[in-house]
Amino acid sequence: MSSSILIRETKNGLSFDIHVNPHASRAGISGISEGMLKIKVTAPPVEGAANEACIDLLAKSLKLRKSQMKISTGAKGRKKTILVSEISKTDLERKIRQLETGHSS
Repeated sequence: MSSSILIRETKNGLSFDIHVNPHASRAGISGISEGMLKIKVTAPPVEGAANEACIDLLAKSLKLRKSQMKISTGAKGRKKTILVSEISKTDLERKIRQLETGHSS
């Protein structure tokens, strides 16, 4: 179970944690560690650029609209909590599982 993402149900939607590595040479999802999705973005951590890059990458990877996702906590740190709306927990778990098994980055 430690190799899967902890998805929490909140009154505003579903939330899960990510760990961001800004200024990476290549953007992508680099795995799961301690219940968090590990993400690399090429954007620097200034003026919200890395945060925006995180949302862009997650939306593309999970095949969701950017408007469905937002950073609810951790906007200034590497550990962030993502809030996802308009999706069931089952669907989000399935999309994340597909990332784990089928991503090619």
